[in-house]
Amino acid sequence: MSKIVLIRHGQTTWNKANRFTGWTDVNLSVLGKKEARVAAATLRKYKYSFDEVFQSELKRAQDTTKIVLAGMKHKKIPVINDWRLNERFYGNLQGLNKAQTRLKFGDKQFMLWRRGYSVRPPQIDKKNPTYQAIFSDPIYQHIKIPKTESLADVVERVAPFWREVIMPELKAGKKILLSASGNSLRALVKYLDKVSAKEIVELNIPTAVPLVYELDKNFRPIKHYYLGDQKAIVAAIDKVKNQGKK
Repeated sequence: MSKIVLIRHGQTTWNKANRFTGWTDVNLSVLGKKEARVAAATLRKYKYSFDEVFQSELKRAQDTTKIVLAGMKHKKIPVINDWRLNERFYGNLQGLNKAQTRLKFGDKQFMLWRRGYSVRPPQIDKKNPTYQAIFSDPIYQHIKIPKTESLADVVERVAPFWREVIMPELKAGKKILLSASGNSLRALVKYLDKVSAKEIVELNIPTAVPLVYELDKNFRPIKHYYLGDQKAIVAAIDKVKNQGKK
């Protein structure tokens, strides 16, 4: 049996402001940094250690990684960035307030954009304030940047990443921390657990709570669980679920 730990970045300034973030590169909030420190303490309490980290190209995941590794008093280990772990690209919704968007377009359309498995938001417009920083970023010059994505699209980039990058490292016996975003992790959970398109709509991943997957010899999931105070974790999941409400 092997294990891998998944962690969503801590709360960001845009999470706090209830805004669609996508690939916009925003900072952790004060609470988000605290959440990452708590995650480090939890991992230390349960005696976890890592040989390497894979993380997205977004600084919210990278800053979470730094805080977690520092809090675990981890010696320097390889940290590899990959855009395929980036958050879902929310198209022209990026930057918009979720509650205002819900009020403007109605509950049904809002939930289709936010949680519909194969529904893409409107493509990003060049006038969108988040456009220039993303499309001019040299980090992404080697790829075709999506102008919008559904969760199904994210699965299409996360699944090959798991097979081509993560599985060989697990086979080599590496202990891995994977630091990413809510939807990239939801996409990975869907792929690993074969969650239906209908069921994945209801899955919410809390910020900065270590999610452990135990895997069999073929690296298929045996079980998964969150580390930490279970009542607090349920409350954190509900907080994510209720985003978009007033």
